[in-house]
Amino acid sequence: MSLIDFKQVCKRYAPGLPLTIKNADLTVEKGEFCVFVGPSGCGKSTLLRMVAGLEDITSGELLFDGERMNDVPPAQRGVAMVFQSYALYPHMTVAKNMAFGLKVANVAADEIERKVRQAADILQLTPLLDRLPKALSGGQRQRVAIGRAIVKEPKVFLFDEPLSNLDAALRAQTRLEIAKLHHDVGSASMIYVTHDQVEAMTLASKIVLLHTGKLIEERGSIAQIGTPMALYHRPASLFVAEFIGSPKMNILPGKLLQGDANHAEVEVAGQRITAAVDASAIAAGATGVHLGIRPEHIHIGEGEGAPFPVTVLHVERLGDVSLLYVQASVGAPVGLTVRVEGSVRPEPGTAITLRLRPAHLHLFDAAGVACHRTVELPT
Repeated sequence: MSLIDFKQVCKRYAPGLPLTIKNADLTVEKGEFCVFVGPSGCGKSTLLRMVAGLEDITSGELLFDGERMNDVPPAQRGVAMVFQSYALYPHMTVAKNMAFGLKVANVAADEIERKVRQAADILQLTPLLDRLPKALSGGQRQRVAIGRAIVKEPKVFLFDEPLSNLDAALRAQTRLEIAKLHHDVGSASMIYVTHDQVEAMTLASKIVLLHTGKLIEERGSIAQIGTPMALYHRPASLFVAEFIGSPKMNILPGKLLQGDANHAEVEVAGQRITAAVDASAIAAGATGVHLGIRPEHIHIGEGEGAPFPVTVLHVERLGDVSLLYVQASVGAPVGLTVRVEGSVRPEPGTAITLRLRPAHLHLFDAAGVACHRTVELPT
């Protein structure tokens, strides 16, 4: 087990260049499954490689169980890394690929065999131990790469986008196997890098979302840290709200008519909408604010919530659900995505009324910072 602390860690690749990682300050608890997620170029792989010792730290400290790791060689850190590329030796069997690192480290032959058998059992590779990599599927090769990490019995497992080379079906299967691995070897911490929010939401006990940011000073900084449901239901900013969730959250530009510690009245496309948020920090009449609501939280027809008349532009039928792409019928041309049951199939051009419930609405100020919600949703 290992507790990992980042203390104001920064990374700059060359003098004069902007920081790739800016003041990373976070803790990965013992036995935790922590996922670094964010758009391409946000620095998540760089952050992971600093844990492995493959990237130097420009400033700040990286600690394992309170011990400074900045200058400790990778081989002495007690970590094992699984890369996007399998990098298996083509002339070696599965068993020999998994055993190679232990053999180089002069581990006794009987101990190597025990560890390889144990890892093969965990990953369901036992029937494949005598096969060469060319006789394996992509998912099986990735499991061998994971097995090569398991036999080292590391304190920390590092995964750098390990599922990117797999098709959708294999990604889902291997994702389940990685989740099971975390359960089976729960004493080790795991850090996993991905740009895929589905992987982040389904695997993580903690998510670290990194910025790319429109502003250069935001890039490489941490946008939010929390459980998957905390980021989903209580995004700290407009960036987090739009990144987490598929389809992404609807963002509606508006004007704050009035607000207090319990609610906000916002004008959107000529409609007055109430949100259950603390808007006391925003002055009445402020423009540039945004309301947010997730596609699955919008209801159609009669019921609770502000009526919002729209016209259906397009319908995507996915079987169990349908996605409606709609536009406000009055006022500014505001577009929304609505997720409904698959049996709901309005034709393009149909006028419908949406219901935006106060408890499901988010409010962001002109700087994109979220207002505190007065109705808590599950975390």
